[in-house]
Amino acid sequence: MQSIAFRAMGCQMRALLDSDTEAAKMAIHAVPHWFAEWERSLSRFRHDSELSALNRRAGEGWTPVSRTLWDVINDAITAARLSDGLVTPGVLTALEAAGYDRDFVQVADGAPARSQATLPPPGDWRAVRLDPQRRAVALPPGMRLDLGGVAKGWAATRAVQRLAAHGPALVDAGGDIAVRGARADGEPWAVGIANPFQPNELLDVVLLTDGGVATSGRDLRRWRQGDIERHHIIDPRTGAPATTDVLTATVIAPSLLEAEVAAKVVVILGSEAGMAWLTVRPWLAGLIVTETQNVLRTATLEQFRWHAPAVREVVYD
Repeated sequence: MQSIAFRAMGCQMRALLDSDTEAAKMAIHAVPHWFAEWERSLSRFRHDSELSALNRRAGEGWTPVSRTLWDVINDAITAARLSDGLVTPGVLTALEAAGYDRDFVQVADGAPARSQATLPPPGDWRAVRLDPQRRAVALPPGMRLDLGGVAKGWAATRAVQRLAAHGPALVDAGGDIAVRGARADGEPWAVGIANPFQPNELLDVVLLTDGGVATSGRDLRRWRQGDIERHHIIDPRTGAPATTDVLTATVIAPSLLEAEVAAKVVVILGSEAGMAWLTVRPWLAGLIVTETQNVLRTATLEQFRWHAPAVREVVYD
C-alpha cells in the first residue's frame, strides 16, 4: 500500500494506492505535484491564477482557457444544473462580502458586519457563455467565479483516475473522497464519517469500491463579522451564508461531483427539505447531522454501512 499526505487547495489531502510496484511508488509521489499544478490554474486566492485572470475579464468578451479550467467550469455548470442553481459558481462576490476574501487560514474574526440585505446576489450561472470550438469562456459583466468544492472534487477525481492505472486507489481531498476499484485483496475501502461534535468519534463507516463520498458543512469554515456568524456555503437565493439547521451532510454518489453537489444542496435546504431531496434520488445515499445533534440517514445508506465490530483501516471523511 502506497500512501502520501500533503496540503493543497486550502485542505489536508491524502492519496492511497494499493500496489507496491515501482510505477505505483512513482505515481503516488507525483500526486502533490498534480494538485499544485491544478491549484495554480484554479485558485481564486492567487492573483496570478488563470481563474483570477478570467474573473478580471468579466464583461470583456471571450477568453481562451486551458483544458483544466475548461473542464472545471463545465463541471461547475453541471453542478448548477443538477442542483437547480443552488450550487452555483457565481458566488465569489457574495463570499468576499461575507468575509471570505482570502485563504481561510487568514480569515479573522471581527471584520465589519454587513446586513444580509446588503450582500450582493450571486451572478446567474446561465449567463456564462461557453464556446467548445475555441475552448473559450465569456463571463457577463460583474460575474466572478469561485470554483471551490467543484475544483477540489474534480482534482480528486482526476488524481484517482491517474492512480487507478497502477492499482486500486483512493484520494481524499479534504473530505471529498474519490475511489476507483476494490482493494487488492478484493475488500472495499472503508470510509469513516466523523461526528462533528466529537471529531475523534465515528457516526458510521461506509464501504466503497467505486464512486465518491463528500461531506459539506458549516462546522469548520466559519467566522464572525461583528456579532454575525458567517460560513462559506452561500445560499444563492439570498446571497448570504445559508440559514440552515444542518451542521454537516455526507453523501455517497456514483461520482464525486454528484456527491459534492448533493451534500451542499442538503446544507442549503435544511434537514427536512434536504432529506426529501435525497429521497427522490435513489442513486444517492446520505447522512445528515443537525445543529441539535440529530442524525438522519437515508434508507439507501444501509447498503454501504459496515456492521462488523472492527475494520483494519478507516479513511476519515
